[in-house]
Amino acid sequence: MAEGGRVTLWSFAMPTTLTERADRLNLRSGGRGWLPPIIMVSDANRLADPLAALGCLRAGDAVLFRHYDAPNRAALARTLAKACRSMRVRLIVGGDAGLAHTVGAQGVHFPQDMVARAAAIRRDRHDFLVTAAAHDWVAVIAAHRAGVDAVLLSPVFETASHPGASHLGVCRFAAWVHRSPLPVYALGGVTGATAARLTESGASGIAAVGAFTS
Repeated sequence: MAEGGRVTLWSFAMPTTLTERADRLNLRSGGRGWLPPIIMVSDANRLADPLAALGCLRAGDAVLFRHYDAPNRAALARTLAKACRSMRVRLIVGGDAGLAHTVGAQGVHFPQDMVARAAAIRRDRHDFLVTAAAHDWVAVIAAHRAGVDAVLLSPVFETASHPGASHLGVCRFAAWVHRSPLPVYALGGVTGATAARLTESGASGIAAVGAFTS
């Protein structure tokens, strides 16, 4: 069957790659055609050049462009937006709806402490995919009240972005996903190997930094 410009052949074989696992999660959660199975998250230190990693994505996947403190952030966003359009990959701009609109992105993402701003964006841009970061259950509920489409809940596993920090673990993550009033992405330490543990979590997809750094 054709989905988002690509041909996907579904089978009952167990998924083995990160993309296969993300597709299976997305399909089972009902996100197919609306939410991207994979969100590649840019990071100024760990994934400084998201353009170089775009080849890992497929039509219908998404890039979350953070690089919040980059002095040339607007120029980087324009370049990335052009590349994403050519690949039919959705671009989500972190924390700046104005920049997202200017470069022709398809969505905006809010850090946890900025989620209240999502309500105004939801009213003004019905076509935007609006996501938010969440690190606890209170943040998930706050995102829902602000009209966010999906949350990136983290960290699920130990992550190099925050070495030594406590993480949710699969059981607590899955429990929150099944209670959540809105779709949830798994973020934090998600790789092809750890994603195998998310099969029954109910997540709508996978968001990752480290999985694309190599």
